[in-house]
Amino acid sequence: MTSTSAPAHNGPILKTADEIAIMREAGRIVARAHQAMREAVRPGVSTAALDRIAETVLRDHGAAPVFKGYPKHNAAPFPATITACINEELVHGIPSPHRILREGDIISLDCGCTFQGFVGDAAFSMGVGEIRPAVQRLLDVTEESLAVGIAASVLGRETADVAEAVHQFVLRHGYSVAREYTGHGVGRSMHEEPQVPNWWPRGRRQQRGWKSYPLAVGMTYAIEPMVIAGRPDLAELSDGWTVVTRARSLCAHFEHTIAITDGAPIILTLP
Repeated sequence: MTSTSAPAHNGPILKTADEIAIMREAGRIVARAHQAMREAVRPGVSTAALDRIAETVLRDHGAAPVFKGYPKHNAAPFPATITACINEELVHGIPSPHRILREGDIISLDCGCTFQGFVGDAAFSMGVGEIRPAVQRLLDVTEESLAVGIAASVLGRETADVAEAVHQFVLRHGYSVAREYTGHGVGRSMHEEPQVPNWWPRGRRQQRGWKSYPLAVGMTYAIEPMVIAGRPDLAELSDGWTVVTRARSLCAHFEHTIAITDGAPIILTLP
């Protein structure tokens, strides 16, 4: 689940190897929920059905949904295990038995859990049935931009460098990134420092209350590019959660939680 506000600048909480091992198991459980949902996605399926599938997987593996009951100052607590967004819905879509997948849709599914006191958080987008080549390209670029952000997450860089790498990659392919919603630190809480936006003005080390931190061994954070086939202007629906593109442009969303090491980053939310 994306972050919309910056935590107090107490700095990232570095994790021990043992803590990262627990986060890796939390991430595996989320990945299992993702796989179960992927297998269920088809025309005629409701987003509420996907939510039930994900919650069953989490609980069967000893984990608890971390999104369910998540508070928000201007809305009721989030009521579901996953966020489910279709086509122009960017993030935080509420699953419903009335939201039925149709051939050619994009569905974006975000899922998080708590396991032994630590959080796993990841998201993916996919086509429903047969999709147009232009839709597949949007999905491919979004997923590739996540890989670019992960590759940039090495010692000697800062979180601003990660954000800029994602942004420049997306721009080169003719798309926009969401600016108001960000990746974020993950640990015992779903939203910790550092904020990891998908864009950053060149040369600045702080903006919009987001601080750029040098990467350090033991940092754990979620990178989650949200890519739009059009302008980046967004609106929030009356449910207080669902965010859509103002122009109703298609969008996609991929996310992994990673850990910084003295070599390549570890992706914690793989099967």
